[in-house]
Amino acid sequence: MTPLPPFYDDLDATLSELWRLLADGAAHGRSGFHLPTLATVAGEGPRLRTVVLREADPVAGTLRFHCDRRSDKAFELAENPACALAVYDEAAKIQIRIEGRAVLHTDDALAEAAWAGSRAMSRVCYAAEPPPGTALTAGNAYTLPDEATAETAGRRHFCAVVVRAQRLDFLYLDRRGHRRAAWCRDGADWEGGWVAP
Repeated sequence: MTPLPPFYDDLDATLSELWRLLADGAAHGRSGFHLPTLATVAGEGPRLRTVVLREADPVAGTLRFHCDRRSDKAFELAENPACALAVYDEAAKIQIRIEGRAVLHTDDALAEAAWAGSRAMSRVCYAAEPPPGTALTAGNAYTLPDEATAETAGRRHFCAVVVRAQRLDFLYLDRRGHRRAAWCRDGADWEGGWVAP
């Protein structure tokens, strides 16, 4: 039988594991924690989509992803910064949920650094025309510029989104007994405990 993980009955180790997994997801595209689902609030109700996790900072308690500032998600987060992210890794049997508030960075040092760290293909995507969500007459009725043009055109539409976590939820599934823990931010600290799975 597979041994239980070290965090199984250790609340502090579970919180550390949560942030380690998110940081691994940001750093490695093949990680099961690389593509969380983002929930935003729109006028007609909640909306979901997958985003690419770019950074997880356990000290600041923040997560970063990028989006096109012309997208629905950018408009929704500007209107109502309350949001949630959820990610599940089937191999690890771990689900992580994050609730927090988003801040959009478009024309500041954080956005510049995020843009500088972006891959060329990502930059091209931000320069696509027409904007995300526009109805098309055919599946290929949009344009992508060359990399040189995308450098300027893409930057104009680029947005780095930083979510400051307010609540964390960690669920580990195991037939010998699931473990679930939740934390709420109390100033700079996290207050948490075990909860029923």
